Amino acid sequence: MKIFWTEPAVEDLRELHDYIARDSQAYASRFVERLFSAVERLSDHPKLGRLVPEANDDDIRELLYRSYRIIYRVTSRRVAVLAVIHGARDLGSRDPAPWDVE
Repeated sequence: MKIFWTEPAVEDLRELHDYIARDSQAYASRFVERLFSAVERLSDHPKLGRLVPEANDDDIRELLYRSYRIIYRVTSRRVAVLAVIHGARDLGSRDPAPWDVE
């Protein structure tokens, strides 16, 4: 199955990289590479992640990587990565919700 990164998810990843890079450019790059590797597993196992409780939709799932929630939508043809959000952030307060934008 194909992995598709939405623009909001790419922007989340850029912001995450920039934040980590303030301390270490090398660590920031490694972190993002490993996060990408975790997401790539979804191409063979798209339902690997758990359901997102805030979404009330069986197609909206999340993969946990370290302290981050990788929110994605599963369709018959692809996995669309919708957001990369720190687990401490309140997902319910995001307007619009990640699954409402693509």
